[in-house]
Amino acid sequence: MGLSRMETTVLLALFLQGALSLSLTDNSVPTLRFVAVGDWGGVPNAPFYTPREMANAKEIGRTVETLGANFILSLGDNFYFTGVQDAEDKRFQETFEEVFTAPSLQNIPWYVLAGNHDHLGNVSAQIAYSKVSKRWNFPSPYYRLRFKIPKTNVSVAIFMLDTVTLCGNSDDFTNQQPEKPKDLKLARSQLSWLKKQLTNAKEDYLLVAGHYPVWSIAEHGPTHCLVKHLQPLLAKHKVTAYLCGHDHNLQYLKDKDGVGYVLSGAGNFMDPSRKHQRKVPDGYLRFYYGSRDSLGGFAYVEITSKDMSITYIEATGKSLYKTSLPRRTVS
Repeated sequence: MGLSRMETTVLLALFLQGALSLSLTDNSVPTLRFVAVGDWGGVPNAPFYTPREMANAKEIGRTVETLGANFILSLGDNFYFTGVQDAEDKRFQETFEEVFTAPSLQNIPWYVLAGNHDHLGNVSAQIAYSKVSKRWNFPSPYYRLRFKIPKTNVSVAIFMLDTVTLCGNSDDFTNQQPEKPKDLKLARSQLSWLKKQLTNAKEDYLLVAGHYPVWSIAEHGPTHCLVKHLQPLLAKHKVTAYLCGHDHNLQYLKDKDGVGYVLSGAGNFMDPSRKHQRKVPDGYLRFYYGSRDSLGGFAYVEITSKDMSITYIEATGKSLYKTSLPRRTVS
């Protein structure tokens, strides 16, 4: 018996869907994959999460199940509005463990850094939670991660920074710029560590991650402290990209030196502000998404021996923008 037209259409649709999945998860090309999401930290009152956080958690789970991921990069503001108090704080369960529940996420490590709201609580408690949760990895305020792309000798280094220690905390209700570090000695020590690490780095891809943006057209705008102290280092050492959150939207910028800036701060709130558009050099902004009625989103990064691709995914599953950056030429 022949198939009806409707059955044929359904089978064709399923075949195309399967072909698309195969093309998206082409395991023939060795790839390191991760999700970068910031500002996902719920709210301090029941139920301790937001519809946007739940939508992002669900879509991150689906993306990881479909496309795969080696880890998740958490870009700060992990717990709104004043962080956590100790390693037994219920917020770890209510805003993290009981939200990111997809089976695909159960064995995926999270690499965590602190944001300005985390610093209003006890950051050392978030570090201590690394010993409680098998998923949560936050070994110290700033640290280095190193990965090899599977089945290759191509290497990736990620330098996780504490930009609040580096620049100071910001007050969302005043000028929103961090004024100065609380402890100048600690700030200098971290910057000195980063300079030394970047000078000695031989990896094929260098990524730096922090909470505050270097460049942003949105509510908080460029972070003056990072433009002054960090941006020259990124250019000098041919860093592939800087990843951050803080502004509650999705942005991609690329500077005159070819450094990519991945802003992924839409894990819990969405802010359509473009108030600092004129503070960012002409031509830097390549993509911006801050729709107020959106459920937010995140960045999905794939690194091969050839290049690093960044796809911005909305919490509905829609791909918003995709770009790529080349592998470094290591001298």
